[in-house]
Amino acid sequence: MATKVEERSYEDALSWLRDHGFDLTEAPGTAGRVFVRKYNCSAAIQKDGDDGVKIFAYPGYLIGSEISKLVNKGYQQVLKTAKGEVAATADHLKALHQFTEELKEALALPSLYNESLGTVSESYQYDRIKDRDKPDAQRPKRPWEVAGAKAMAKKSPA
Repeated sequence: MATKVEERSYEDALSWLRDHGFDLTEAPGTAGRVFVRKYNCSAAIQKDGDDGVKIFAYPGYLIGSEISKLVNKGYQQVLKTAKGEVAATADHLKALHQFTEELKEALALPSLYNESLGTVSESYQYDRIKDRDKPDAQRPKRPWEVAGAKAMAKKSPA
């Protein structure tokens, strides 16, 4: 059974965010783009079309004044910025999850089951699948591929 999803206008979303304790900051140099902040987490939203709203910068925990990117490395989740990485604690993840759920409610976006169970990383970088998201030409050669190429070169006559 299909249900109709409530749509919220840009102005209605901003009003909802203000009413629920979010700090709003206009993005410098752009019209219709706002940074939202709460629980030491931040994201950016912008006007979409005539009166819609969409997320411009994915939610992340603030480290200094920079929005971090949550990366799952298999053995540890880390908050990654341009300056480095910080191990994500349970408090970081709880704040980020709460912020993301409230932001979705403000924008009238669907809350998906798997995302509602806990914090979802923006990137997954398990050591065995590292760089698989890159095109074949940009992937570094694995040790067994290098060894195989050397063995093939020795076998082929010159």
